[in-house]
Amino acid sequence: MDDPIKELVTTYYESFNKKDWDSFMSTLTDDVEHYVNQGGCEVGKEAFKKFMEKMNVSYDEKVLDLLVFTSDCGTRASAEFYIEGKYLKTDEGLPEAKGQVYKLRCGAFFSIKDNKIARVTNYYNLNEWLSQVKK
Repeated sequence: MDDPIKELVTTYYESFNKKDWDSFMSTLTDDVEHYVNQGGCEVGKEAFKKFMEKMNVSYDEKVLDLLVFTSDCGTRASAEFYIEGKYLKTDEGLPEAKGQVYKLRCGAFFSIKDNKIARVTNYYNLNEWLSQVKK
């Protein structure tokens, strides 16, 4: 791969799939901005780490069919993929977890600074996820 930004974003998702959280966190700047789907913005690597720890208790997920797009300026990237998962433990304010499986089309947008991810903005259809886990 000749595109270092594409390699960075691909490493981010490969580390996610392997549950290699040290490698995953190493792709991020210390002051990373994480825009949670239909939520607020969390700032900093420690906040992102805590978010991931919480997510990993309730969800077992894997990224499939990843496509990464990068800008010519080298400071932006986006990704499209499916997230395939299993709902393990009830997340506050959401339906009861009973081991439901789901598959969603997702998108993410990235800002890059000093060869690290400085912003992650995730999008997926929450209503579609709800319809899949309520079955």
